[in-house]
Amino acid sequence: MIKTVLGRIVGDAADGIDPDQVSMEYTPTPDGRPDPGEIVWTWVAYEDDPSLGKDRPVLLVARAGEVLVGLMLTSQDHDRDAADEASFGRYWVDIGSGPWDAQGRPSEVRVDRLLSVDPAAVRREGAVLDRVRFDQVVDAVLAHR
Repeated sequence: MIKTVLGRIVGDAADGIDPDQVSMEYTPTPDGRPDPGEIVWTWVAYEDDPSLGKDRPVLLVARAGEVLVGLMLTSQDHDRDAADEASFGRYWVDIGSGPWDAQGRPSEVRVDRLLSVDPAAVRREGAVLDRVRFDQVVDAVLAHR
């Protein structure tokens, strides 16, 4: 089951995202604005304490009205503890390395936790994820709905 989490929404509250109502799309556009298919940096609340969190890379996968829908990235390797992660309902997909990580570390995307991202809260664009890897991530999101 996908968990829906609200990112920090500047000056506003926001409703949760219904995963069944989100249409995943690949529409990166080099215009300086965040779009699905791009990896951006934004605030992500911690799951166990939403009043805390950190700035991290997020793969944008859809739009839901005025907000974007994203999936958080990590440079931690969860392949070795995949069974343990799955027992907690957490699922990860390897996407390799790219310019979103200044140290060139391989990244994984968490596919069971949809994040609501206010476009105004995006600190910077990191990169465009290629279509093949984007589609693999979307397939994994759909598999864990």
